[in-house]
Amino acid sequence: MNAELCKKAIEKVGNPNILVNLVSRRVRQLNSGGGGLNRPLIDNPGTLGLADIALREIIEEKIGWDVPELPTVVRQQPKKRRKTH
Repeated sequence: MNAELCKKAIEKVGNPNILVNLVSRRVRQLNSGGGGLNRPLIDNPGTLGLADIALREIIEEKIGWDVPELPTVVRQQPKKRRKTH
């Protein structure tokens, strides 16, 4: 993988873990053959490897992704107990 493409893609995505998942999923799609989404979405991929093609697609915003928001969990405060004598 091209290190410069990785840096640019991380700037777009924001999270390296999400980038790894995006690239690996896209490489699997490109490897599976067939037509449609299994062809590179960039112009002139040349001799680029599949991972570099996926990175360029991310950089050029040819593929999209959604990052789900994590729900916020609010803990309830325990009720205060009255002391009994």
